[in-house]
Amino acid sequence: MNTHFTLAEIHLQLKRWPAETNFINLQAWDAVDELLLTEAFRQLEMLSVSERSALPVLLLNDQFGALTCALIARYPELTLVHSSDSYISQQACLANLQLNQLATKQLTFIDSLAPLPDSAALTLLRVPRDHGFLGFQLQQLAPLITNSQQLIVAARARDIHKNLLQLFSQHIGPSKASLAIRKCRYLHCQPAAVQQKPQSLWPKIWPLTGTGLQLVNHANVFSGEKLDVGARFFLQHLPETQAGEQLVDLGCGNGVLGLSALAANTELVVTFCDESAMAVASAQQSVQLSLPKLLPNCTFLQDDGLSKLADQSMNWVLCNPPFHQQDTVTTHLARQMFTDAFRALKPGGKLRIVANRHLPYAQELTQLFGGVRCLASHPKFVILESERRR
Repeated sequence: MNTHFTLAEIHLQLKRWPAETNFINLQAWDAVDELLLTEAFRQLEMLSVSERSALPVLLLNDQFGALTCALIARYPELTLVHSSDSYISQQACLANLQLNQLATKQLTFIDSLAPLPDSAALTLLRVPRDHGFLGFQLQQLAPLITNSQQLIVAARARDIHKNLLQLFSQHIGPSKASLAIRKCRYLHCQPAAVQQKPQSLWPKIWPLTGTGLQLVNHANVFSGEKLDVGARFFLQHLPETQAGEQLVDLGCGNGVLGLSALAANTELVVTFCDESAMAVASAQQSVQLSLPKLLPNCTFLQDDGLSKLADQSMNWVLCNPPFHQQDTVTTHLARQMFTDAFRALKPGGKLRIVANRHLPYAQELTQLFGGVRCLASHPKFVILESERRR
């Protein structure tokens, strides 16, 4: 894995997160980051030191801290605001700042639901893969962008198409893509007075059919208006729990698994955990809307895996693990979830997951727990369970 980042006169060591994972052919930055920084450097060079320190630079969706670290390394006088929905991205950014001995006193982290600054000298935007989330961010940004130089947008060339340009035009103003540069493109937006502010579509609230429960989905939460097939299959195979048992909905999304388990056993104690700020907020609002009297039974955590939970403290971990990180298909997040679940489970506690049939999770659970059972099978999915031995 290449960790040496060089751009202009900047030389940094940058690592993906989690740092201990062996990312064989992956690195902590890409050509999109380099395009954003190249244009940011060009514009910042035209300003004096006092002008650069007058207003903050806003960074949206900095995946592993490449944008933040490079800007601080070159312009230590800058005030930066790092906005992300991802706890992992924030932790990666902090780790890379520490790795390069860069100061953080003028850096502020905010999550995706927090208000943006009232004004910014520059805004750097990596286009996220979810267009619902992008629309939400553009609606947040619209009041800040008053001229074409304030917003620097880049994405992979294959991700820029007519619908994407229409989304920028709807929220910011007329937009067009540059020629391709290393398989990436800039988006040039000309801010315009929008005649009518688009109505926010988020959060979405929808019923879980046949249950009386309602689910809340913020913009960056998977399965925005209906359950995916894997989650529907999992709901048919939830465990029977006992009063007072501790259950974790790991990678909770809108909280459908934990909420359904809580509805079946109102004396259950449930922890909803996800690395997405919007997911944790969605799960909390789903419980508040559906089972408000049971909120005291619940804890909501934004976390990298289960790092904030004590060892051997849980009876159950339920998980529908992801197999991608940002734009990269990978199973390392699932492996980390399984390892964290093993540590957090009491002796006799159980991890139950739904997984795509083709993924090698049965072998990994067998190696970690010493055994695995297939509880149910579907043309595309399986329900697997492993027990932490006494």
